[in-house]
Amino acid sequence: MNAAASTGWNREQMAARAAQDIPDGSYVNLGIGIPELVAKFVPEGREFIYHTENGMLGMGPPPAEEERDLDLMNAGKKYVTAVAGAAYFHHADSFSMIRGGHIDVCVLGTMQVAANGDIANWSTGAPGAIPAVGGAMDLVQGVKKIYVITQHTTKTGDPKLVEHCSYPLTGPGVVSRIYTDLAVVDVTPAGFRVVELAPGITFAEVEEKTGAQILPPG
Repeated sequence: MNAAASTGWNREQMAARAAQDIPDGSYVNLGIGIPELVAKFVPEGREFIYHTENGMLGMGPPPAEEERDLDLMNAGKKYVTAVAGAAYFHHADSFSMIRGGHIDVCVLGTMQVAANGDIANWSTGAPGAIPAVGGAMDLVQGVKKIYVITQHTTKTGDPKLVEHCSYPLTGPGVVSRIYTDLAVVDVTPAGFRVVELAPGITFAEVEEKTGAQILPPG
């Protein structure tokens, strides 16, 4: 995986890095936004079975524009492809898979992640914000492992990795690993710990841009 020198990882590099940690043969659900890019980066020698909650198992990467099929879309209303052996089913059956613990990994975007693994990724709670959590709450409670991909800070420079979430929670204590443009970060009993720094990024920079105590690699 090529990395942009001295600027950390871009969106595709973040997605590719997350894909490296998904075990072979996993059933995987991808959230809207940067997580959707993970479908493009299946490491050589591995197979992931992608699930989308609107009713498909065996989702492939986005098609070329001229190959779009109007019947093949993911939950984010983005065009996808179907791999050989893909299955289609009712929305309720799809959520039975999620709630029944049959999905191994979910990769989500977020607004905030707390040092204890709480995630807030659906609303700021502000007037006029979206009124309902949608499928995210089912995913964080029913899927075996939750990964998060996000920019380390907001567009205004506020930390997304915080001591306590100030936005309404999607789920408490569910996140195990976070992939940002600056680092890969684990949620541990001691709080955030850097697993890997992006090229050109120092631990001091990550520490400065994190809204909670964060431990160095090692």
